[in-house]
Amino acid sequence: MDEQDEKLIKELKRNARASISVLSKRLGLPRTTIHYRMRKLIKEGIIKGFTVKLDYKKLGKGTTAFILATYDPSSGVSQRDVAKSISLLDDVAEVHIISGEWDLLIKVRSSSVEEIGRIVVDKLREIKGVKSTMTCVSFVTVKEE
Repeated sequence: MDEQDEKLIKELKRNARASISVLSKRLGLPRTTIHYRMRKLIKEGIIKGFTVKLDYKKLGKGTTAFILATYDPSSGVSQRDVAKSISLLDDVAEVHIISGEWDLLIKVRSSSVEEIGRIVVDKLREIKGVKSTMTCVSFVTVKEE
């Protein structure tokens, strides 16, 4: 990867729907070069796919929370399996196995703080292997990829 690839990735992150012609003009490179570089980045697995950026407020899921959870090793379930079970819950956007005092970081998007509370109490804490949780509600998102 070189500087031109990095610039191309930056432009695609800004707008993945930009045409090769538009990218060519913005980067000052021939269309064939843009096309070749995009194919190369996809083939090498640097670009894994193209996606959409949603307005979650308009979808009725304008409340975001981050939930820290501890894993119970005596549960008889692996930490990876607990993380996979959590990832299957409705409204769960991300699940990360992390280091430190907490074992899992979970990002949830839902309609309200009350609904997130129901997810935590009625679903998340019922998963075998989840020992304890701490929920942090996001006031505002400044940057998100």
